[in-house]
Amino acid sequence: MPKIEVNEQLFFNQIGKKYSYDELERKLTCGKAELDEKPDTSLPEDKRVIKIELNDTNRPDLWSTNGVARQIRLHNGGKTVDYMKLMSNHGNNNYENRVVEVDAALKDVRPYMVAFMIAGKPIDEPMLLDIIQTQEKLCWNFGRKRKSISMGVYRIDQIKFPVKYHAVDPDKTSFVPLQCESPMTCRQILTDHPKGKDFGWILADCKKFPLLSDAKDEVLSMAPIINSATLGAVQVGDKDLMVELTGDNIENLILSANIVACDFADEGYEIKPILVKHPYDTGLGKDIMVPFYYQPTTKATLSHINKLLGSSFTEKEVIEALNRMGNSVTSEKKGDDVEFTLAPPPYRNDFLHEVDVIEDVMIGRDLETFNPEKPNDFTIGRLLPITQFSRKTKNILVGLGYQEMIFNYVGSRQDYIEKMNIDGSDVIEIANPMSENYQFIRSSIISSLLKAESVSANAIFPHKIFEIGKVAYICDEENTGTRTRQSLGFLTAANNANFNSAASELSALLYYLDHKYEVKESSDPRFIPGRQAAIMVNGKKVGVFGEVHPSVLENWAITVPCVAGELDLEELL
Repeated sequence: MPKIEVNEQLFFNQIGKKYSYDELERKLTCGKAELDEKPDTSLPEDKRVIKIELNDTNRPDLWSTNGVARQIRLHNGGKTVDYMKLMSNHGNNNYENRVVEVDAALKDVRPYMVAFMIAGKPIDEPMLLDIIQTQEKLCWNFGRKRKSISMGVYRIDQIKFPVKYHAVDPDKTSFVPLQCESPMTCRQILTDHPKGKDFGWILADCKKFPLLSDAKDEVLSMAPIINSATLGAVQVGDKDLMVELTGDNIENLILSANIVACDFADEGYEIKPILVKHPYDTGLGKDIMVPFYYQPTTKATLSHINKLLGSSFTEKEVIEALNRMGNSVTSEKKGDDVEFTLAPPPYRNDFLHEVDVIEDVMIGRDLETFNPEKPNDFTIGRLLPITQFSRKTKNILVGLGYQEMIFNYVGSRQDYIEKMNIDGSDVIEIANPMSENYQFIRSSIISSLLKAESVSANAIFPHKIFEIGKVAYICDEENTGTRTRQSLGFLTAANNANFNSAASELSALLYYLDHKYEVKESSDPRFIPGRQAAIMVNGKKVGVFGEVHPSVLENWAITVPCVAGELDLEELL
């Protein structure tokens, strides 16, 4: 979980009240945080550092001194800045000829950029350290180690607009990066500069690199690796600064920009937008000015709130609780119920479901106000029916000569879609994955079995393996839009593996599971046409089996025939 370090004096000044460390420990719960380490009290207050651990990763706005302080201040009933006045789509849209032009060649490299300006007073040391910390936490955790989000800060008085965000030849373009005194080519930075060694993997396979330079061709930075030593070296005492963020997800970039802008606004800085002109559509238009409010509203009902929390809150109490979390809320009578419509602040985008609203009600009311209750029912622990049924199925398959395997549920597009010859329309994709290798949730166990077989050529044949585990897929019938099921996948690899042998083993399995079944013609692209069948129980399809298609075997570099199948155990239960 993220950990941050806050300057004690800056932190308590922003809260508007000084707490003892024990009191602070209790207050931090409203920000899903706890005190990680107390400071050295022998130091003066402006030199003390409080270490705080965040217990959740869905609130990146809390990964800074001002973010945590804001949440505590609001939870105490305090006032804060009217952040909507900062939003470019709510009146703050005078960019005063501050323009960034994006090169069309960056569309397939690092396509999006947003930027804004802060002005009003010089940066002091605690604020500069907090800027650096916020930059690192956002870009490392939320930005997937700078791959999706990177951030740069520059002295704007030395920048001549319009600024260019353009693609350059990495072997023919050079500048002096931070921590260096002589120019280096962009390609050389990846191999010789410390930051290039850390983050060069992001650009290593790109034919052109992204560069940010002003109208005088002075380089600001090579995103997402390193700033220049001239315009990118911010120091204590600098006054007007330009903040830019580049990446591959426009909504996450805007959210990050909103977070940083709101942090500066809390410190009394003026926020001025910068117009970034993209030659292609970003999903939110071509011309982007941040801060920008794009968060959708979320609804919840009073009856559901009280049912889930075991409470009897009134309409007024719910609104007060949500306001203490920084939200704007309206309510409307719906028969005997009350429906709340929540609009999150511009620095939050973590409301996906009614339950998220209910969680904010709980935290806004304060966890200590909920009285603990002893269980009033006596219960005995037992296995779920599906667990018992799965164990019975495992015993049968072991008796048929199969070996049990256990695999991850998360994998890559290549493994779950491309190598399986499917279109992937029902495969769940993770919105903000940490790695391309863990970007999709498996919708079938067969791909996992084939992956194991692809590295088992040296083992004595035949290979008979199975797994019973979870699969998940997109399903419009479910409230969440997805459905998770307990599934059985099995595979045999042998020179004589064929449809008939798989059919006989399937018959034995379903006989001992006490199920009558039928087979019908199937057209699954993973199997050979005419050598596959859908498994029908009580007129409903519960699975599929057949000879694996040669192109699928070729994708996995498997050189022996394979038969495989899959059954939805929950349908058989």
